[in-house]
Amino acid sequence: MKRSLLLILLLLISFSVFADAQSRRASKNSKNSKTNQKGNPAIVVDRRLAVLRRLPSLYAIPIQRMSVGREVLVLGEKKGDGVLFYRVRTSTNTVAWVQAEAVVGNFRKNDDQRLAKLVQSSDGFDQIDKAAIFLKTFPKSPLRPAILLLMGDLIEEEAIKISKKAARSLDRSEMAASGAPLHSFYLNFSSLDRYRKIGIRFLFNINTKSYHYDGESWLEIMSRFPKTTFAEEAQSRLETLKEKMSRKK
Repeated sequence: MKRSLLLILLLLISFSVFADAQSRRASKNSKNSKTNQKGNPAIVVDRRLAVLRRLPSLYAIPIQRMSVGREVLVLGEKKGDGVLFYRVRTSTNTVAWVQAEAVVGNFRKNDDQRLAKLVQSSDGFDQIDKAAIFLKTFPKSPLRPAILLLMGDLIEEEAIKISKKAARSLDRSEMAASGAPLHSFYLNFSSLDRYRKIGIRFLFNINTKSYHYDGESWLEIMSRFPKTTFAEEAQSRLETLKEKMSRKK
């Protein structure tokens, strides 16, 4: 799996170069993007910087620290203390200021590349969470197939960990005493909850008592990017998934 992730990283870097060239051409005759009158959707990707403040200053009174995945509407911008702040409206209609690097959005040039770098530098569930945000926010990014491939591999790695955790946590005698089907306990296992909240679905092989990624990201690669190296890699993973799901023990 380490070799697989290294391959994806190399592909991601090569696509970053291509994406940067595309972005420069697209913005050749334009200045930095400005917010529109109604505001621009953005999403929090860096909790370390996501402090909501009453004023555009690093010394201003904090209101709250927003979590990764929080959606906001960017209404304007202003510099303060050497950084750029966005004036944002939250889902609770709070209007305040947050450092610009805390969020990403389609309205801002090169944000797909910035988030891709954050995905690469993260680990564990945080890495998967950021990858899911990337796929939600940047449907047309040239980096998308690389992130799709990485996402699938990361989730399949997590599936192995969750399978081992379920084996330790779920007691056979207690499950049998309840009268509920065995597979329902596994598919209701609490460790799956946070993945499901961000749209990730696991399959379950009742014979091997193991979870596996359902392969959604690989299928998208096959559908949208059929004549690429990514499609070859995705096809290989889908064949391996089919074999894993057919195992009897």
